[in-house]
Amino acid sequence: MGKKSMALAGTLLTATMLTVAGCSGGGSAVTGETAAAPSDPKEVSGEIKVLTHRTDLVQNGVMKQYAAEFNKIYPKVKVSFDGITDYEGEVRIRLNAKAYGDVLGIPGAVAKNDYPKFFAPLGTSTELASKYRFADKTEVEGKSYGIAQFGTANGFVYNKAVWKKAGITAWPKTPQEFLAGLKAIKEKTGATPYYTNFKDGWPLTQWSANLGAVTCDAQASNKLAGPVSPWKEGGELHTIDTLLYDIAEQGLSEKDPTTTNWESSKALLAEGKIGAMMLGSWSITQMQGAATSAGLKAEDIGFMPFPVQKNGTFCSTVTSDYQQAVSIYSENKPAARAWVDWFTEKSGYSEKEGVVSTVKAAPMPATLKDFVDNDVMFVDRSEAKTATVNDIDEAAEIGLNKQDYRQKLVDTARGAAKGSAEDFFADLNKRWDEAAKTAGS
Repeated sequence: MGKKSMALAGTLLTATMLTVAGCSGGGSAVTGETAAAPSDPKEVSGEIKVLTHRTDLVQNGVMKQYAAEFNKIYPKVKVSFDGITDYEGEVRIRLNAKAYGDVLGIPGAVAKNDYPKFFAPLGTSTELASKYRFADKTEVEGKSYGIAQFGTANGFVYNKAVWKKAGITAWPKTPQEFLAGLKAIKEKTGATPYYTNFKDGWPLTQWSANLGAVTCDAQASNKLAGPVSPWKEGGELHTIDTLLYDIAEQGLSEKDPTTTNWESSKALLAEGKIGAMMLGSWSITQMQGAATSAGLKAEDIGFMPFPVQKNGTFCSTVTSDYQQAVSIYSENKPAARAWVDWFTEKSGYSEKEGVVSTVKAAPMPATLKDFVDNDVMFVDRSEAKTATVNDIDEAAEIGLNKQDYRQKLVDTARGAAKGSAEDFFADLNKRWDEAAKTAGS
């Protein structure tokens, strides 16, 4: 099963403006009424359709099981599911026709400032932020329009046995130590030290999710909202992308990146043929599953933070997956809101998937035990200025959430494209700063 959609978690969703068809009219549906949490579950009724990118959970009946549990509390609500393979593309079309169910994950194609045109407010951002992570990500003029399905911590998923065989038992504390570790893997184990997943592309966007980990700064993403030359020496993106560049330049990734395969990579890492991959913590259970399927030890799958410390402490950004929203056109908003709240708080989905619960008071999942035991600092990255950052990113035609610029970075590093790291970053800075003069203003 591919989890391309889950890779959106924590990336800067590029906001492409939608052509909105007829968003006036429709009676009370478009008055901006709040989809409030119902007070009495037994009084809530109606049919709701939930759109989801988790087609696997629809097909194998797991979502039906969740609905059955939900009905124990909300017996008068009938829940159906629509699993969509090309979630971003399909839902973007449906938004124009108003045919997008009652509950859905907010597509990246919707500009943040347009949320009120499509989704019902769920309450004030202050109110939601007291209970949930990431409330500011969907905040427009003081109201929040979505509640994250879950969060994901960011770092490298790796094979502990491979690193141990190479003589490395402690997490690298600097990019240089990380590179030295990859060299040792190449020399002593025969495994591919690092796997880019270049061909599928989307895993390369995972590197952006580490904004905030280098400086342990929750405002790292917001600080891109201006002509700040993000790839200047000492900047977070410079540190992040230089590590990727050096991995490719030093021959520490796969020989031919154009032949990589995401599904195959899970088994390769589980079997010890790959040392590490940059992915969100959502990937841990998938890699463990691949190990178990191959008759190998699931406990050999580990997760390490980005190789930088601040005051002797590792940091890992915790970023949002799809935000669950209620359609402004839903005729059963109380039932839709009931599902969002129940799925977030009571379903057990986060625990089962090994991801970070959106509920602030919830403990970290067992998959992140190594992080908890080693006092890794979790940084809930603010997305308050995402709209502005997205505007600049789009105007600069860079694509922090797209694979293209990092594919070019890897090609440049391995000699398949002309140029140097310095020239590459200088070009990105110039484009970003020029775009920032007009975009987002």
